[in-house]
Amino acid sequence: MKVCDIMRVKGHTLFTVSPQEPLHLALATMAQHDIGSVVVMSQGVLAGMLTFREIIATVHSKPEAYRGLTVESVMDATPAVLAPETELQEVLQAMLESHARYMPVMDGAVLLGVLSFYDVAKAVVESERFENEQLKSYIQDWPNSTLTA
Repeated sequence: MKVCDIMRVKGHTLFTVSPQEPLHLALATMAQHDIGSVVVMSQGVLAGMLTFREIIATVHSKPEAYRGLTVESVMDATPAVLAPETELQEVLQAMLESHARYMPVMDGAVLLGVLSFYDVAKAVVESERFENEQLKSYIQDWPNSTLTA
């Protein structure tokens, strides 16, 4: 299974913000749409990722000042990215190594979407469920034969 397979099932709904957007507005977008990340785009180019991890760390360290901050001052400016042809095992490894729960999917310079750890887990569960059903069906249809010695 590849990233493009997961993205095909997940869909390509994408929420973006600009680096200059006030942090509290980006947070409102995330809360309104029940999402854990937004892609930061500047002039049509990936500029970074903003996730709840960065927001929580900022609010914890600057609780009185976070309303005056911009997305740019908090975002991850160098997020790890995935290509559409990346295999599932590589995705899991990349997410674990970078501690990233959300990773942009890029086809060259084109942003295709964001893959979350939830999306990956859901794809794995669905794949295993399908395989399990296929195995059960195969075993059920196994021909009745007796072994003779």
